[in-house]
Amino acid sequence: MKLLKSLEELLYELVSWLLFYPITLWRSVSRPLNMMRYADTELADRLEDQYEDTLSPPLFLLITLLLSQGLSGLLPSVFDPTEAARQLGSGSNLLIARGVIFGVYPLSMAVTLLRWKKVRITRDTLRPPFFSQCYVAAPFALILVLGIDLISMPRAQGVLAGAVTVVVALIWYAQAQIRWFVQDLHIGPIRAGAIFTGTFVIATIAALAVALMINVDASSFGSAKI
Repeated sequence: MKLLKSLEELLYELVSWLLFYPITLWRSVSRPLNMMRYADTELADRLEDQYEDTLSPPLFLLITLLLSQGLSGLLPSVFDPTEAARQLGSGSNLLIARGVIFGVYPLSMAVTLLRWKKVRITRDTLRPPFFSQCYVAAPFALILVLGIDLISMPRAQGVLAGAVTVVVALIWYAQAQIRWFVQDLHIGPIRAGAIFTGTFVIATIAALAVALMINVDASSFGSAKI
């Protein structure tokens, strides 16, 4: 009976994602700042009362990356879409790797906010801004990866659409972050834009470095296995 009860809860949780994921995605895209404030306030509630009408931010980011991973497999590409999963051992390992790579962005933005506020960085102080950032990192990752997938289509048939998609992702992400810094740090948009640009460049370099390390480790593991 305990096993059946656990399966019942698991099934309900999985099916509820079909409703709450689109709601969370729409709110994050259309009202990013409201969702970031919402993430902060929900962490103050009891654990069982948190995120009752949406998905929790880290879960939302992971599901978005899973959806992006599925879309990448559907689009024709000059690259083998199964190669990365094969190198890492499974599709779930690839999802975890993508989560770590794109998790660098919310982490970098959260750390920057705390440093400018001169707040000591601990697990407790980092959690609220990191959770807030996951709500905007997820749509950004989805649109950005879609643009890269379009650019990677054979015979350059999706280059223009892919380039436009990447630009849209960057503009949307930038405006959300700049407005967030303006409100939280009480500074002007020009200064906030400079902070965002610097943090974004550092986060991108760090994400590429993490991706490179994962790729090297996966290749080494594959060679050793052979």
